[in-house]
Amino acid sequence: MFPQIKPSKKLIYLDHAATTPLDPIVQKAMAPFWHEKFGNPSSLYKQGIEAKRAVEDSRKKIADLLGARPNEIIFTAGGTESVNLAIFGVARQNKHGHIVTSKIEHHAVLKCCEALAEPSFASPFAKASGDKKASEGKQGSGVSYVNVDAQGFINLDELKKAIRPRTVLVSVMYANNEVGTIEPIAEIAKIIRKINLHRTQKNLPPILFHTDACQAAGALDLNVNRLGVDLLTLNGSKIYGPKQTGILYVRTGVKLHPLVFGGGQEHNLRSGTENVPGIVGLARALELAEKNKAKEVLRLEKLRDYFIKRLLKISGVSLNGPRGQGRLANNVNICADGVEGEALMLYLDGHNIAVSTGSACATSLVDPSHVIMALGKSAAQAQNSIRMTLGKATTKQELDYVLKVLPGLVTELRKIR
Repeated sequence: MFPQIKPSKKLIYLDHAATTPLDPIVQKAMAPFWHEKFGNPSSLYKQGIEAKRAVEDSRKKIADLLGARPNEIIFTAGGTESVNLAIFGVARQNKHGHIVTSKIEHHAVLKCCEALAEPSFASPFAKASGDKKASEGKQGSGVSYVNVDAQGFINLDELKKAIRPRTVLVSVMYANNEVGTIEPIAEIAKIIRKINLHRTQKNLPPILFHTDACQAAGALDLNVNRLGVDLLTLNGSKIYGPKQTGILYVRTGVKLHPLVFGGGQEHNLRSGTENVPGIVGLARALELAEKNKAKEVLRLEKLRDYFIKRLLKISGVSLNGPRGQGRLANNVNICADGVEGEALMLYLDGHNIAVSTGSACATSLVDPSHVIMALGKSAAQAQNSIRMTLGKATTKQELDYVLKVLPGLVTELRKIR
């Protein structure tokens, strides 16, 4: 008998890692560029110049927030496109290269790497490198996948060993979208810089370092110089900005092969008429996220720790990923033994509680989470997991309601499995 608890009248939204609602302040900043200031930034008359100025002002604003130069900011249609431009841009610029990444990357990174292992890409990589290990088994031709530990932290020794003379790119996400693990990006950058010093003596090209920082925005340090990255991906939908907006930071001197050809916008790296309202909204959203970051992170950490402590009192419930330090302030990912995550998600939805079973980009897949399995968990444990990510509207009262509903659902679902 399922617990007879009255469903919440208000939506309790705990899937902020998937997407966030548009902030009214951001919407207000975007509004003029839908109608009154609708010009094409490439046009030379007043409306076009006005639109161009809005794009360039936004570019400078974002550059300042990241500690970058304005010409190092490339606007895209989201995090996935930015990742594709970074990975394929480097791979096509260095056709005989080798890539190193981790086993817990977002599918945007992993699918790019899979594509690079296809015959059309594999032969030049494998043939030129002559590296048997890089082209064997699941690693794919020209791509090496580095393990993580039980909390999701990348194995730095293995990363060092994975680098080969033909390595041209290392791509490691800043913060994991499923279990919230924060990777030591600055430390990885130091390792790569040290290796690059030796490579220059051997006339080898420098290794470039890319990080997918989509989940890190509004929570972690985004200064590209302190991080030491060459390429960095961000998007708007995770920071209360508009969907289908993103940027790729490209350090000066880094050469990429474009994916989209046309009018040569975005320094010939992303042709097409600029999404002026989206760009303005993205810049405003990032500005607000950075302004409120310190205070909001402290608030979310307290809520997260309160929530986790009580969730772990439920019989058979365990935490996926690190506890406390090293975890995103808003991330909670649990495994409930004997309860399918999808079933639990649907019953919670019946109580007007929105959670997910993993990455929003992969929730329709039948396969268990590759991230949780990379932590050493079984396929069953991965399928028995749900992710709950808090946001700026999340309250203790909302979490208390979830804590009231969840134990009974877990108990009853175990009975009917």
